[in-house]
Amino acid sequence: MHTKDMLANALREAGLDAMADKAATGYYHDFLSSLDLPELQLVTELGVAATEHPDKAETIEALRQRVINGEFNASAEESEEWAKSEGRLWQNR
Repeated sequence: MHTKDMLANALREAGLDAMADKAATGYYHDFLSSLDLPELQLVTELGVAATEHPDKAETIEALRQRVINGEFNASAEESEEWAKSEGRLWQNR
């Protein structure tokens, strides 16, 4: 399973459907995102979500820590796929 999909599933399980929808598009992914620091954006948004949803804060903070620990980083296969693609040229924007 692609790491963007693993992240999307984890976000859905935490009750963060809007973030899960963004994750499913690759918004927070190392190589698919147009953001310079997608994981930092994700960590920031999870912190905000934990504050906005105190009833889910423990679950969200646990997910945030999983992100910080690198659980949803791009896999070696995804890295190799990206390196072979035209997508690697986005850095020259």
